[in-house]
Amino acid sequence: MTVTSEPTMVEINGNRLNVLVLGDDAPGRGAAPGKPVMIVHHGAPGLGSMAEPRASFAAFTDEYRVLVFDARGSGASEGNGPFSHEQWAADVDGLREWIGAERIVMAGGSYGGFVSMEYAIRYPDRVTALVLRDTAADNANQELALRNALASARVEIDRVKLDRIMSGTVRDDDDLRDCWAEILPLYDHDLDWDKVRQRVESTPYRYATHNFAFAVNQPNYDIKSLLPGISCPTLVTVGRHDWITPVECSETIAGLIPDAKLVVFEHSGHSPQLEEAERFQQVVREFLAGVPALRA
Repeated sequence: MTVTSEPTMVEINGNRLNVLVLGDDAPGRGAAPGKPVMIVHHGAPGLGSMAEPRASFAAFTDEYRVLVFDARGSGASEGNGPFSHEQWAADVDGLREWIGAERIVMAGGSYGGFVSMEYAIRYPDRVTALVLRDTAADNANQELALRNALASARVEIDRVKLDRIMSGTVRDDDDLRDCWAEILPLYDHDLDWDKVRQRVESTPYRYATHNFAFAVNQPNYDIKSLLPGISCPTLVTVGRHDWITPVECSETIAGLIPDAKLVVFEHSGHSPQLEEAERFQQVVREFLAGVPALRA
């Protein structure tokens, strides 16, 4: 397989995005169609980056051209606003056009799942299949996450820091880092303090993006009434022990999207794509193998 080893800056909708195409040595406008295109959206705006989807979906380059990127206002991408779901979905469509794909497999986890569902709703003719991971269709997960965090037996969470990061009221990048370090021990099924410290060190902090997502977008987030309109084949995956978007959130999504398939990973927290990587890849491959449009 061919992998483009270096990210490139691509201007999409007036904002330069840090983009990497895996499984294709000729990415960009006018590239030969080749394999089907999969665009994977990272989670945690202002904290996430292409690093996680690159690690999680590079294995699919034998069958797909996998595009990963830092979303507007995250990672190494420019931070021109707005940081709305509508804008982030429009950026995905700009990337689809840039890589030369008529239709894509859209994948996203956590907050990236919010954007992935929004994309499938706003651009239904552009989505061949939808792959979701540990996400939610409304802001009800906020209360569930708060309850789970405060009830955790593994760490005692500072309620003030928890409230700041969940409400999008962190003061600056250093404060975002401090609050992120406070809640990171909750994420994985098996707590590894070395991994927690490494993740705190490697995270790119963009507090303004994070604050907008959680203070402006989240309070009014509710797309449940729109999910029955998603007509593409949909896979919904979730870790059994996910504290921030618990299983019931994925059950709601799978119950509203027609014929969606729900898979629960029993030995994972918020990241089954990493914690049970081999099984996650198998589940996704089997799902996509059953999508008629991808077998043509």
